[in-house]
Amino acid sequence: MIIRYLLFITLVLISCISNDSYAQIDQSAVNDFIRNVAFQQKRPLKEVEAIINQAEYQSDIIEKMSRPAEKTMTWERYRNIFMKQERIEAGVDFWVTNEKVLNDVSTLTGVSIEAILGVIGVETYFGQRMGNYRVLDALYTLAFGYPRRSSFFKAELSKYLELCEKEGLDPLTIKGSYAGAMGYGQFMPSSYLAYAKSYDSESGADLVNQADDAIASVANYLKVHRWEKGGLVAVEVKKSQNAASLAKQKVKPANSVDYYIQKGYEPKETINSSELASLQVMDKEDGSEEYWMTFKNFYVITRYNHSPLYALAVFQLGEAIKSARYPE
Repeated sequence: MIIRYLLFITLVLISCISNDSYAQIDQSAVNDFIRNVAFQQKRPLKEVEAIINQAEYQSDIIEKMSRPAEKTMTWERYRNIFMKQERIEAGVDFWVTNEKVLNDVSTLTGVSIEAILGVIGVETYFGQRMGNYRVLDALYTLAFGYPRRSSFFKAELSKYLELCEKEGLDPLTIKGSYAGAMGYGQFMPSSYLAYAKSYDSESGADLVNQADDAIASVANYLKVHRWEKGGLVAVEVKKSQNAASLAKQKVKPANSVDYYIQKGYEPKETINSSELASLQVMDKEDGSEEYWMTFKNFYVITRYNHSPLYALAVFQLGEAIKSARYPE
């Protein structure tokens, strides 16, 4: 009886392991997707089928999507990932190597060099860490194995195939993040198609291999989302002992600086009191908090990644690189 019970348990476990790899994928949904893409992009059915049939389901991607760092870490832990001396030095090196491109792009778009460097530095360590997953596998896994956002990732998978066809990229070899983002700036396929720019305008935009195109594209993304030339991003705030308790503030600025001052939150820098701002509270490991007054350009950075932690890390990394290159 015990042997039969153990055999049953073993079979159940084997079934669960098998299901972990295959049961999440509805092949009929995959076939429908292939037919739709072939029709919409006017491509041979067999061509699309040949690509999708080589995609592999990656179960660990589902786990990572369910536990993004921005939602599981304190601000202090998150910040410490990026604000390391070696990353700051890598940013200075990247700036020196790409100085002409950065100057040209910043002048053309109005986006600060620090913001461009901050994004690329946080996203991929200046191109050193672009991701270890095949983009095809990541998007396939999420399109057909992550029901909560299936529609979004099916659309991104379709855009990925369109992008590879347009730019002459090999869909089977490009690597990126577990979410399917790629290149220096970790653009999703739809963003790649919408915002990618070629720096020299003489060829397609290659954000995977060409740093100059990546710089132009990151700046273009921020510009299109209404980056304000010379505008503030964030300023640390001192909270007075009798400061009013505030409900969680939206990232988009809605109140004046003066409003927050009257509530007991004093900026550590002199700022126009009529400037629109928001107040972001950042938690530390010891349970204490940091307070940051954030502005329109901070909100623009959150259009790249909606997490306030991300936006503040981009800001601080860019500022640290600038300070390291041009110490006072």
